[in-house]
Amino acid sequence: MPAATQALTTKVASGSPYQLDDKQVLRASSALLRHIKSEQKDQEEASTKKTLIGDDDESDSESFPSTSELVWLVMTTKKHVVDKNRLKPSKISLPHSLNKSSSLNICLITADPQRSVKDIVADPAFPSELSSRITKVIGLTKLRDRYKSFESRRQLLSEHDVFLADDRIIMRLIETLGKIFYQSSKRPIPIRIEQIEKVDGKRVKKDPKSKQSKEERKASFASPQVVAKEIEKALNCAPVYLAPSTTTSVRIGSTKFTPEQLAENVKAVVNGLTEKFITKGWRNVKAIHVKGTSTMALPIWLADELWLDETDVLEEEEKKAIENDKSGNKRRNPDEDDAARGQSKKTKKIKAAADEDEVSLKEKLQKRKSQALEEGKVPVKATKGT
Repeated sequence: MPAATQALTTKVASGSPYQLDDKQVLRASSALLRHIKSEQKDQEEASTKKTLIGDDDESDSESFPSTSELVWLVMTTKKHVVDKNRLKPSKISLPHSLNKSSSLNICLITADPQRSVKDIVADPAFPSELSSRITKVIGLTKLRDRYKSFESRRQLLSEHDVFLADDRIIMRLIETLGKIFYQSSKRPIPIRIEQIEKVDGKRVKKDPKSKQSKEERKASFASPQVVAKEIEKALNCAPVYLAPSTTTSVRIGSTKFTPEQLAENVKAVVNGLTEKFITKGWRNVKAIHVKGTSTMALPIWLADELWLDETDVLEEEEKKAIENDKSGNKRRNPDEDDAARGQSKKTKKIKAAADEDEVSLKEKLQKRKSQALEEGKVPVKATKGT
């Protein structure tokens, strides 16, 4: 008898099958972190040089490798998530942030004038632990003037860890920053730092055609407390980049996380994707995996059905009809075509010659009959029959 195969994933014993099994998520998170750390340890032992991070952080050298590797959640769907590429990233809140480091370099890109935002960051009401991490505040106009060349944009990208941008100008940055930013993992994350006017608790819509004065533009930014809250919210979120494909990857942690922290982030991202972004939710999910930057993906959930609707599955007769159409449309061999053409030409010539012989024979018989009638050799009854 063949040996029984063990299932790759486990599902909850009761309730809906469209949910994660906490034990399966924790088991996959632990195995992935353990594998990445062992691989990093082997690489460090083989290398004679140590990184700067490892030299500076001696207390953590026993529990963590000298460098941290990102961990990703990969969700595969049965149908495309969106119809077209969305360059404006969405956000999912995480219980454990990826941006807690005190040495984090944040670049804040704002609408003009940039001086208003610089004053907000320097305001005493703005949290000092957050302002110390914002190393650059630049307006859209100065960004366009200073960073026109490819080299200058690449340098800007390398100098900062996170880029935050005013929600009002986020789509203008696509042309300004170019593919060097939008093909990387440092795509600007939108934040709303605009002052929202409300009347009777309802937001007042502004006329887009009306021009604002300098004083009005300065006053169009929110208070330091609101701006700080929006920045903190963006730092505690995982950016989601949606594209017309069946695969979506989201950063959920690093090797510095514990398995429990990573598992909680997995559940938060899966819930956010299925509730907000995936059309038809769990019904459209095919598989969920976790992986490192250069590791194999470990499954944490696999769908029993590989299609979304019954109409996606073809009957046997339809399959055969499609296969017959494909075989009929196959390219013919040119040599065979030439041979077939030659045969058809020959048959046409033979048929034409036979037709000519038959016509000439009929004409000869007709002439003989007419001559016989003139000479009176053929009886009248016979001529009537003809």
